[in-house]
Amino acid sequence: MEVSADSGQSAGAAAASPWDAPGAAGGAGGPGNMAAAAAAAQDELNQLERVFLRLGHAETDEQLQNIISKFLPPVLLKLSSTQEGVRKKVMELLVHLNKRIKSRPKIQLPVETLLVQYQDPSAVSFVTNFTIIYVKMGYPRLPVEKQCELAPTLLTAMEGKPQPQQDSLMHLLIPTLFHMKYPAEPLKAAASPFNLAEKPKTVQLLLDFMLDVLLMPYGFVLNESQSRQNMPSGQASSSSSVGGPGIPQPPPGMSFYAAKRVIGDSPWTPELLEQCKLGIVKFIEAEQVPELEAVIHLVVASSDTRHSVATAADLELKSKQSLIDWNNPAIINRMYKVYLGDIPLKTKEGSVLKPEMKRESVSTRVKLKIVPHLLRSRQAAEMFPANIQVVYDGLFGANTNAKLRSLSLQFVHHICIICPESKIKPLGPMLLNGLTKLINEYKEDSKLLSMAYSAVGKLSSRMPQLFTKDIALVQQFFEALCKEDADTRLAIQEALSMMVGAYTNLEGAQRTLMEVLVASYLIKASHRMKTPAKYTTGTAALPFNPATFGEIVLYLRMCLAHSAGVVPTSQSLADMQDHAPAIGRYIRNLMSGNHISLSSSSSSKSAETNPVHVYIGLLQQLVTSVGGLPVMYCLLEVVSVYPEKLATRFVDKMDWIKSLMNTNKEEMRELAALFYSVVLSTMSGDELRASLEQLIKMTKDNHSPEVQHGSLLALGFTVGRYLAKGKCRTRELHDIEQPNTAIMPDQEQLIKLTTETIGSFLDSTSPFLVVAACTALGEIGRNGPLPIPSEGPGFTKLQLVESLLARIPSSKETNKMKERAIQTLGYFPVGDADFPHQKLLVQGLMDSVEAKQIELQFTVGEAITSAAVGTSSVAARDVWTVTEEEYIPPSDLKGNDVVPWVLDLILNKHIISPNPHIRQAACIWLLSMVKKLSTHKAIKSHLKDIQSAFVSILSDSDELSQDVASKGLGLIYELGSEEDQQELVTTLVDTLMTGKRAKHEMTGETVVFQGGLSKTPDGQGLSTYKELCSLASDLNQPDLVYKFMNLANHHAMWNSRKGAAFGFNVIAAKAGEQLAPFLPQLLPRLYRYQFDPNLGIRQAMTSIWNALVTDKTMVDKYMKEILEDLICNLTSSLWRIRESSCLALNDLLRGRPLDDIIDKLPEIWEILFRVQDDIKETVRKAADLALKTLSKVCVKMCDPSKGAAGQKTIAVLLPCLLDKGIVSTVAEVRSLSINTLVKISKSAGSMLKPHAPKLIPALLESLSVLEPQVLNYLSLCATEQEKTAMDSARLNAVKSSPMMETINMSLQYLDVSVLGELVPRLYELIKSGVGLGTKGGCASVIVSLTTQCPQDLAPYSGKLMSALLSGLMDRNSVIQKSFAFAMGHLVRTSRDTSTEKLLHKLSSWYMEKEEPVYRTGCALTVHSMGRYSPDVVKSHAKHVLPLAFLGMHEVPDEEKGEKENSTLWTEVWQENVPGTQGGIRLYMQELITITQKALQSQSWKMKAQGAAAMASIAKQTGSLVPPHLGIVLSALLQGLPGRTWAGKEELLKAIASVVSACNAELQKSVPGQPTISDIVQAVLKECRKENLKYKMVALRCAAGVLQATKEDRFQELADIVFPMIKKNSLESMGTGLPKHDEEDGDTREKEVQVESLICAFETLGKAWPRIPETQRCYRQDFCKLMCDHLKLSTWKVQLGVLQAMNAYFKGLLLFDKEHLDPVALTEILLETCSSVTYSLENKSYTSIRTEALSVIELLLTKLQETQQWESLTPESTEHLIRSLSTMASDSRPELQEKAFILKKTLANLD
Repeated sequence: MEVSADSGQSAGAAAASPWDAPGAAGGAGGPGNMAAAAAAAQDELNQLERVFLRLGHAETDEQLQNIISKFLPPVLLKLSSTQEGVRKKVMELLVHLNKRIKSRPKIQLPVETLLVQYQDPSAVSFVTNFTIIYVKMGYPRLPVEKQCELAPTLLTAMEGKPQPQQDSLMHLLIPTLFHMKYPAEPLKAAASPFNLAEKPKTVQLLLDFMLDVLLMPYGFVLNESQSRQNMPSGQASSSSSVGGPGIPQPPPGMSFYAAKRVIGDSPWTPELLEQCKLGIVKFIEAEQVPELEAVIHLVVASSDTRHSVATAADLELKSKQSLIDWNNPAIINRMYKVYLGDIPLKTKEGSVLKPEMKRESVSTRVKLKIVPHLLRSRQAAEMFPANIQVVYDGLFGANTNAKLRSLSLQFVHHICIICPESKIKPLGPMLLNGLTKLINEYKEDSKLLSMAYSAVGKLSSRMPQLFTKDIALVQQFFEALCKEDADTRLAIQEALSMMVGAYTNLEGAQRTLMEVLVASYLIKASHRMKTPAKYTTGTAALPFNPATFGEIVLYLRMCLAHSAGVVPTSQSLADMQDHAPAIGRYIRNLMSGNHISLSSSSSSKSAETNPVHVYIGLLQQLVTSVGGLPVMYCLLEVVSVYPEKLATRFVDKMDWIKSLMNTNKEEMRELAALFYSVVLSTMSGDELRASLEQLIKMTKDNHSPEVQHGSLLALGFTVGRYLAKGKCRTRELHDIEQPNTAIMPDQEQLIKLTTETIGSFLDSTSPFLVVAACTALGEIGRNGPLPIPSEGPGFTKLQLVESLLARIPSSKETNKMKERAIQTLGYFPVGDADFPHQKLLVQGLMDSVEAKQIELQFTVGEAITSAAVGTSSVAARDVWTVTEEEYIPPSDLKGNDVVPWVLDLILNKHIISPNPHIRQAACIWLLSMVKKLSTHKAIKSHLKDIQSAFVSILSDSDELSQDVASKGLGLIYELGSEEDQQELVTTLVDTLMTGKRAKHEMTGETVVFQGGLSKTPDGQGLSTYKELCSLASDLNQPDLVYKFMNLANHHAMWNSRKGAAFGFNVIAAKAGEQLAPFLPQLLPRLYRYQFDPNLGIRQAMTSIWNALVTDKTMVDKYMKEILEDLICNLTSSLWRIRESSCLALNDLLRGRPLDDIIDKLPEIWEILFRVQDDIKETVRKAADLALKTLSKVCVKMCDPSKGAAGQKTIAVLLPCLLDKGIVSTVAEVRSLSINTLVKISKSAGSMLKPHAPKLIPALLESLSVLEPQVLNYLSLCATEQEKTAMDSARLNAVKSSPMMETINMSLQYLDVSVLGELVPRLYELIKSGVGLGTKGGCASVIVSLTTQCPQDLAPYSGKLMSALLSGLMDRNSVIQKSFAFAMGHLVRTSRDTSTEKLLHKLSSWYMEKEEPVYRTGCALTVHSMGRYSPDVVKSHAKHVLPLAFLGMHEVPDEEKGEKENSTLWTEVWQENVPGTQGGIRLYMQELITITQKALQSQSWKMKAQGAAAMASIAKQTGSLVPPHLGIVLSALLQGLPGRTWAGKEELLKAIASVVSACNAELQKSVPGQPTISDIVQAVLKECRKENLKYKMVALRCAAGVLQATKEDRFQELADIVFPMIKKNSLESMGTGLPKHDEEDGDTREKEVQVESLICAFETLGKAWPRIPETQRCYRQDFCKLMCDHLKLSTWKVQLGVLQAMNAYFKGLLLFDKEHLDPVALTEILLETCSSVTYSLENKSYTSIRTEALSVIELLLTKLQETQQWESLTPESTEHLIRSLSTMASDSRPELQEKAFILKKTLANLD
């Protein structure tokens, strides 16, 4: 069914019209050709008719399907026929087919075959056009799995085909994507179904098509009908209007053409379209295409109206978010292009676009998805004019909406901020116009307007020159200020304030104008301010909304703090209270400015206007109506700081304050009670007493616990204040002796009563009353001695202390209760210098430690500190007027300081407790004491002990304990003098680094930790502090360790109220400043520490890092130093450091420019390879992470766009990956190296060229190294067949491996400059390569080279040839085949001399080497040459074809089944000769030479082969002529002498053939040509050999020669044959029945005997000479011999005998007139007739009856001719007639008839 080659080409040339092919074809030959063509055409028509017939006969779908799958592809090929009739017939057939296929949707078409046919480059376009029709019809019918399998083929088929066909193929492919399976790891690109990396054009087509599919709305229909009529054919563009009339509206974002191609011949249903879109998203997710290219697809898909598609795309976009470079112009351009569609520009390109190709802009949904991505990109802001087009479209487009407008405005903001000076210039005016237009026209959404206004503001700050001229704009904005609503007004104000800059430099008239303008609006504004609103809550009318009012008041409080010179940090009341003393000073100043007496609240007007009073008024108003803690606090604060002046306002409002004391909020009541006590303490004695008595009464009111609570607190606070006042007064009046001012006894009585009343509530059942009582007692105790007895019965100090202490560990109490109890206990020794139970109380506090009560321990610490210093404690101050720092205890105080005792107790008992909770608590107390009593001499003298205490806690497992201890150490250090500091540092460093304990006496039972200091039960221990210490030592500044400790502030505790009180953040800030100069040395270490696997260290170091490194560019700045450090530490002996270095490296390499550190890359790779094989798993994982990142980064660096840096990167990377990576013993390292190489080769492209000579050989070696070793083992153990199958599979695997992919990538770029270096290495590899993979790879590289750069390769071909030659003899058949394959390609590029040498070499191997491997190698090579370089073979035909001819006759070994070689040779021969006969004639000389050589070979096998070839020559040519005849015969005869060898028979056969063919020539005598008698002599000599089989062949040969030459050598023959016949007959007759077990051997032997008998008779028959003398001698014996054997032999022998008889009688001279001898004849006939009857009556074998009849017929004919009937005796006649009668009933009618005639003849004689 093939078309001849030349017609194929002409048809290809005339692709447009396939009908003009015949001329081209027919023109070649004369009329003979035409006739042949016509015959061929007729033949083709007949074939087509047969196909038609079979189609007609197909009844079931299955039959039809089988016929179609078999005949459709060849029938389509017939379309390229040169004959019109044939093509017509094909079309008819196809029309019939289509009807049948379309009605049967189940029928499968042979899609796979059709696709192969479609891709055939030589196919005529007419054929491909039809083929694709059936591909389109058949592909969707395939089962899904099959579709998936063929999907990649569809892509490959697209290459270089016309656009509509490509569209059709993609239309088939897209629905399949939904069902495709991709490999789990995108890295294993080799396993991925689509190999798109090599097909950039296809990828582009596919991506464009996918984008159109994603843009396609569901259920869209193109109405073409109405538009079709008015388009004159072929003049689509005649209509001049844009868009063209009659082109229907495509969907948004698409052109008419795009929509049409997506809809295709069979539009998808919405459900299928959804699947297609999902398939595309999956395809992109699987990284089948470059990420960059597919970003826009994901963006479009994420706006899809179907949830499934949008979600999938969104997720994928989110995961890629960090990888996508939003500033890549390619991505941004694509976004703009999709967003805007094809805008008809007035440029050349704009006008060229055909209307059906013009794309609309996309739908609003898509735009809403695109703009947020543009907002991410700096690049997008700079791209003019697209940026401004998007802005205008979003603001004023036809389909825009509020959301898009808002995004577009954000984009305007983005442009204003990002766009560089040069690029914003042209944009400014357009942006301004757009914004003003929006502001003027658009009023719906105030938010949008606000954005527009602030955008104008931003623009003005970027481009002031735009605004300077235009004062009208300012006026417009001022106008708007009056009209717009509140939110917009703010934006306008902001914009105006930004615009100020544009107008600062106005001159002259402009300036005046501006001033007038601003002034006029100032006046307007003041009018608008005059209408206050009123809010009423309850009965009070407020000037503001209550919430706003609250905020106003707090704001005023902040202003007040600010004016007082403190920075208001938070709104927590406790923090505010710290600032009270400063505020107090400020308020006093303010008040003293008014020298007006404020005796009563109704004083003069000026007092009212004092800001303090206004503030108090506002507060009062708000507290009355709304309340609220902060407000109440502000009121309390302002009055408490200056009660003498300000409290008096409230004297007459006591009832109001009492009402506040009864509210339902506990905190509120507390503040109100305080307020009450402040106001009350300004009153005189009598009022005080009355109030106290009233309060005591109120506490008895059991119905209202709130009232009781408020009253209790008020009592405590009031008595406290009274006592404090008393103290001050006592002190003030000490000098003036006026004893009458001492406290009156009745008041003392009252105070005692109050205290007891309060005390009674300690046993109350309601907890909050107990808390209140406790608080109240604390206040009293803080300010003076408690007026109760020390001990004894009843309510005493002892009982009070014990009761409170008992509450601390109790689980029943709330935390608040515990806190208050502790505080109160701490206050007792403060107010009472003679407090008897001071030590008891401290010890009690220390013994009350509970687990997990950290906050509480801070309180305990404070209490212990207060109790330890007693009366000189800061707790004794008035918190409202004096700060802690300012407080100086009075000098005349009676002291009760027990600090040394407390310190001793903590250090020697609690810090060394075995219980970690106690240790932690003790540490906190110690910290508290050091902080609060830093100047105390007891502390100063014990610095070293305290440091050791803290250091010992550092090794606790609890983080907080460590942290507290580290903070304590920092404080201690600051306290010491210089030499103290020196000593402290040394001890600390020593202890930390060596783990020695400080000198602590310990008792036997307190084992702190087994294993010394540096280990804790969880192994963390001191590690953090050790690291800090070593960090400081490395800087040669050991004292910095304290700074680090201060910075490593990561415990949440320090952010709590209690923790923050220590003020460590201030210390840390200071430490940070002190460390700044050491940053360069510190940075690398700190960077690494942030990734330490030890959580503690990691947190500590991260917080140090955050404190020190505020500038994010620092890392880039110190990149080199950091890298040095990491590289050095990657191989540290500590796993922790190795792991952290890996993780740090992983972080450092991400997203940073690496141009400066390219030289370091190989070192990093190598070290990481080592670490990847670390002993510790976590380190291995970390190294793996780092390597993956490094790989990604390096691949990015190797991009051609990186220029020289890219080149350099490749140059340093490849040696490292090749020498260390892919040959590593660690599997992960290998796979990563290979993946990286593959990726680099993909991204680097042509930059690989200079490195190819190193890269390719290394990868080729790796092909074997990376193969699992077990394969080699299996290969050794397998049988020959298994081995071949397995090795082929291995080789295929190698060829599709990523390494081979990389090699193929780099081969594309090779040229002369590189080959010189590459070839010697390839040569070495081929010679010395060991693995199957490497050898196979080398071969395929050579093949690729011959196709990619044949000219460049020419000089090196010879060298490569010699390398391949050695491989041709490989024992492994698969390698042998692949080398032969390579050689077949290589001869194309090599010089003729090399090819000749090669052929000589092969020829000599073939002729001389006996091992089959050589012969196979030769056959494969020559065959491969013939197939891939036919022209080379043609030009060297004289060398190749004789060898092939000889090879054709290779005698296959039966057991090995070596059929292949001879078939290969036959193929070579047949391809290259015009027919065997012609070939032999053409190359006779060479053929004879080579066959002669073969015959003279030492190898028997070769001799036999030569003989067979000779025979072939002799048979085929029919007649050899001199001198060839002589040469041939001599050669054959030379081979005969000597022993018998397998295959020698061929010589004999050949001699027989030659003699019988060339008898006539032999009769002539020619010099150098053997005579006939020589030949006969030689042959007869062979007949005498013993080997029976050989003997038979020799006899046949002799018979043939004698028959041909009519020589008489019967005598010699008889001597040989007669004994043979007798011997074999005797044996076969005489053996009787063989025994059963010998049967097999015997049967074989018997067969040989039978055959030898047949052969013997045949020989005798043929050699029966027509020589009277000889006949006389032998006629009698011969006849008898035959007759005997007729009676006794098997049918086969009988048959042979009868045939010999026939020959005998034919040649018997007794029937000739000259030699009559009746007597002899009678005898012979008698003998014959009696025996022939046996054969005639043989019922079983027709052949014997037939042969016997013919003998009789011959006899009768001969007798008739010579009229010798008398020699036939009656007896014989009788015999014959009887036998012939039996044949009357023969089964064969022709035999019956013959017998009847003969019988009649005989009967007639009578």
